[in-house]
Amino acid sequence: MLTLKEVNEMKRVLFVQHFGSVFEHSLWVAEQAVRNRPFKSVQSLHDKMIAIVRESALSDQLALLRNHPNLGSDIRMTDASLKEQRGAGLTSLSKQEFGQFSLLNEAYTEKFAFPFILAVRGKTKAEICNQMRRRLENDQETEFETALTEVFKIAQFRLQDIVIQEETKPQVLP
Repeated sequence: MLTLKEVNEMKRVLFVQHFGSVFEHSLWVAEQAVRNRPFKSVQSLHDKMIAIVRESALSDQLALLRNHPNLGSDIRMTDASLKEQRGAGLTSLSKQEFGQFSLLNEAYTEKFAFPFILAVRGKTKAEICNQMRRRLENDQETEFETALTEVFKIAQFRLQDIVIQEETKPQVLP
């Protein structure tokens, strides 16, 4: 793990290398974030990355969403996605569960034109499946915003895995 001091002092290329996977296959977020150093906290880094995505063109936001893998699929994915899905039990689905996730993923992608995205850390397969069913009832605008919010949660988890949040020591007055 890196300290915030190391993050703020690292070369641009290293920064992008370390933080390029925070937003799935979207190096452009890290490439823009590096210009905003120094960061006061992991939260300020996360906030800046969110602002970069929020201020980007709708087409870039949609591309970012489309860069995420289907949950429970057996396609090639980033190490971070694989770890997150493994933690939720999505890499060891039964044949029946795999079929169910495949059908839900297909229906979701057909309706919204991007994959179902959920920050799965700490969730069970059943919770994820229920979320998929519930969110299929959303309209396009609501679901686009919900998917972006989930991307931001995923990014926060990933940043917490990369950077140690240093505690600030209270100032002792004489």
